[in-house]
Amino acid sequence: MIKLYDYRRSSACYRLRIGFLLKGIAYESVEVNLHPDVKAQEAADYAAVNPQKRVPAVIIDGAVLTQSMAILDWMDEAHPAPAFLPDDPVQRLRARAFAETIACDIHPLNNVSVLAYLREQFGADQAAVRTWYASWIEKGFEALEVHAQASTTPFLFGDQPGLAEICLIPQVYNARRFDVDLSPYPRLVEIDAQCARLDAFQSATPEAAKPN
Repeated sequence: MIKLYDYRRSSACYRLRIGFLLKGIAYESVEVNLHPDVKAQEAADYAAVNPQKRVPAVIIDGAVLTQSMAILDWMDEAHPAPAFLPDDPVQRLRARAFAETIACDIHPLNNVSVLAYLREQFGADQAAVRTWYASWIEKGFEALEVHAQASTTPFLFGDQPGLAEICLIPQVYNARRFDVDLSPYPRLVEIDAQCARLDAFQSATPEAAKPN
């Protein structure tokens, strides 16, 4: 059994839950509570698992592995069907670029550790933090909406959801949590609604995810 060190509201963990469920890969979820009043990721027992003190981490065949995008690559290589990426090389590149716009450009700037640093080192109040958070989502989503509008398939890069949706849906969830206006991004909202009809996405939501 794969062990996932998980936090319900972590975007990176949310990605992995979707990925495991789409692939039909069984896993055990072990909660690492990132709430500022708990900070379980900084405890010595978790630091021994992942010295970076971040989630997710997974244990596969006794090996501790980290970084959600790398773990998603492993899923696609070890369990090829259903594929997360299109067959066409250019479309594969586009799908990866879409996903990495979220994973590399939006998400890191809005990570829990960054928001805590804004509060603790610069005295940012909640209104300032929310403005910061929304600004990076809006910049990223503006570009992603252009790419999404160019898609002529039911999902972003084909007839089934893949890596792009795996990264998009947790970020849309976060946007709603922070009251970001999503009306300028109708195609992204449409994709989110389509994914919400699928069991894998329903079962991966923070509300549905149940740590063991």
